[in-house]
Amino acid sequence: MTTNDFATKLSAWFLKYLPARAGHSDNTLKSYRDSFVIFLRYCRSELGIRPEKMDFIRINRNMIEDFLSWLELQKKDSISTRNLRLAALHAFFRYIQLKSPEYMELCSSILAIRSKKVPAVEINYLSIDSIKTLLSIPNITSREGRRDLAVIAIMYDTGARVQEIADLKVIDIRLKTPSTIRLTGKGKKTRIIPLMPQTMNIIKKYMDDCGLLDEKKEETPLFFNKKREKLTRAGLSYILDKYAKKAATESKNPVLNKMSPHVLRHSKAMHLLQSGVNLIYIRDFLGHSSVTTTEIYAKSNSEMKRKAIENASSKVLPKENFSADEKEDLFEWLKTVI
Repeated sequence: MTTNDFATKLSAWFLKYLPARAGHSDNTLKSYRDSFVIFLRYCRSELGIRPEKMDFIRINRNMIEDFLSWLELQKKDSISTRNLRLAALHAFFRYIQLKSPEYMELCSSILAIRSKKVPAVEINYLSIDSIKTLLSIPNITSREGRRDLAVIAIMYDTGARVQEIADLKVIDIRLKTPSTIRLTGKGKKTRIIPLMPQTMNIIKKYMDDCGLLDEKKEETPLFFNKKREKLTRAGLSYILDKYAKKAATESKNPVLNKMSPHVLRHSKAMHLLQSGVNLIYIRDFLGHSSVTTTEIYAKSNSEMKRKAIENASSKVLPKENFSADEKEDLFEWLKTVI
């Protein structure tokens, strides 16, 4: 075992294996990178181990568990973030397990560390009326307003992740009927999403403003800034947040203040579900790898649960035989005893 064994294998994992073999997205690579930066900083500040001195001899299960506890107790990270850091460590040690069998026992002990169960969080989504209010805010008499309307409309209509919107190119838009859009999601997986005619009209006006209807511009980013550089995730979020705050003020609807691109994604999923769309289709629409992920929407929809219970009860409970007057008398009597 050499003193630079860890550094050599970590470099090979990041620079060769992950980009070329694993097919992970840029966001996953950045998340893994950030996790190891934090881990190495922890080792330096809390354990006195400089990054260049790190080696597999110094690593054990207790060390990793102490690091995870430090994330929660000292850094005040959420359980989700703690699990994200553990996932990066797991990915690396799965790689080491295959490349260096001499570390099999170490890898097995670290891979045995389990993720913590994340408490269920109520999904935040908007009603259809709130979506209509939001879409009414951009000033469509200006080019900037038409661009911003296109951004918001396409975010909602596709239910796309914000990075998927940022990565869109002109070539990803099919202008002919039926209009569709090609999204590239996690793991570079692509999916084709139909676009509503209203959304397509908004996009066409925006593209015409920018001269993007020319076939020679197919590789151009669909949404870009004044420097003709593609809008970043932060830029797209800023646009949405700006109009959401204005919509919340004008409509006196505080729900719109809690806005993010993912809220629009949740909203689209909920609206599809409420319209009776099958969970399998919603899974494919959102680009989920498993329908289990999509099921959170069904579990969070209290209105659908209420209707299901009512439908089931109506088939079991006896039919009411009280007249309207008898019901009123019954209510008055109940008031005296409850």
